[in-house]
Amino acid sequence: MALKGLRRIHRLERAAIGAAASLFCICGQTQVRQADPRDPLESINRAVYSFNDGLDRAVIRPVAGAYVKVAPHWVRKGVTNFFGNIGDVWYAVNNAITLHRQATGDSVGRVMINSTLGVFGLIDVASEMNIEKHPADFGLTLGRWGVGPGPYVVVPVLGPYTLREVVAWPVDYQGNLVSHVHDLPTRDGLTLLSAIDLRASYLKAGEVIDGAALDAYSFTRDSYFQRQRYRLYDGEEPETPEPAP
Repeated sequence: MALKGLRRIHRLERAAIGAAASLFCICGQTQVRQADPRDPLESINRAVYSFNDGLDRAVIRPVAGAYVKVAPHWVRKGVTNFFGNIGDVWYAVNNAITLHRQATGDSVGRVMINSTLGVFGLIDVASEMNIEKHPADFGLTLGRWGVGPGPYVVVPVLGPYTLREVVAWPVDYQGNLVSHVHDLPTRDGLTLLSAIDLRASYLKAGEVIDGAALDAYSFTRDSYFQRQRYRLYDGEEPETPEPAP
């Protein structure tokens, strides 16, 4: 009888330990997956993120990797500089309409110098002259005008955005000089080359995410918001909080 009692107590102890462990795991998962108010569409966004990640691993990343292996460094550098010079044109417009005088002057100066001395932007002479680059799209312009970011949205193929950037995207597309190339094959070729070159520049960043992040989705989302905040406030913490989503 005593032996049976001991066995029963032992079974109860094991059951209690198992229940406690299960409760601990559930609580831990609840903490990790606690809803982020910036991401009310998380379930949908995660599905789109998984699709984008699969597409990237199957097609986009291998193409970008092949591009890095086949194209010499000086060619890839020229391509990056060329599209960077095109981007500076739109940056100048957005910096101007938000009255960022220094950024506007730098952006205009970069375009003028790189388009001439830099041979249509293939050589980044402006950076060698320590003229700073000031990226500014229309989404950033809306943010500077006080428009809140809105909810986080993962767009198929394109990746992470906020609703503010999604709304601004058609304007940014029109602001990209490549979109005004009349010859369709040339325009499509330039757009594809720009996308491949951009993805190639983030190959090592993707490896860091794969190796370091327990939850790649959350890591990408938080990094995106941190980068957007840094751009909005020019790297300085604001005195007043950012507008709520």
